[in-house]
Amino acid sequence: MNQEQLRAVADEAIEFAYNEIKIYGLPQPVAFDLSIQKGRLLAKELNANPTIVDIGIAMMDLKLGQAFKEKRVAEHVKMSADAAMIFMKDHAVPDDVVRIVKNATEAHHGGIPFVSIEAEICANADCYRFIHPKGVFLYLATLGKRLDGFEEILSQAESKLDEKMRIVSLPIVRDELAPIYDIFKQYFALAR
Repeated sequence: MNQEQLRAVADEAIEFAYNEIKIYGLPQPVAFDLSIQKGRLLAKELNANPTIVDIGIAMMDLKLGQAFKEKRVAEHVKMSADAAMIFMKDHAVPDDVVRIVKNATEAHHGGIPFVSIEAEICANADCYRFIHPKGVFLYLATLGKRLDGFEEILSQAESKLDEKMRIVSLPIVRDELAPIYDIFKQYFALAR
């Protein structure tokens, strides 16, 4: 498969992700776009394959909305990885790309090592969307619709912020997000 064909697969993967978002409402389109944009910038800056990054970002939370609706959020990574494998098999994606995308999906919450810079970029782009101000405010708005108490909303938002900052592994992302993270930590403390 040449780069042009792989780019077509990436475009279909992104379209697939948007369709899932339309059906299930998660992740938020603005947050998804933020991940795609940051992933592309990081791929360029780190000399990685932006097309593989696009596929990885499209697949890593592909089934988050469905898992949330079915009250199986803890299973969204496996559900997304399984759907990604089917998608890539149906599109005859080369094994080396399949390996990277599968790893990007399975490793984006931390806990397992990255097999490539592209997989690491995907995880960092996911973290970016939760720590960037747009992402934090979107997450707070989402939590406000699901949870009743202010303290619970605040606690869950801060927990997600902390989780994502722990996962950030690329120095370029950490350097950008650390001051933002610190500001939000201060605001959470003041809100209490």
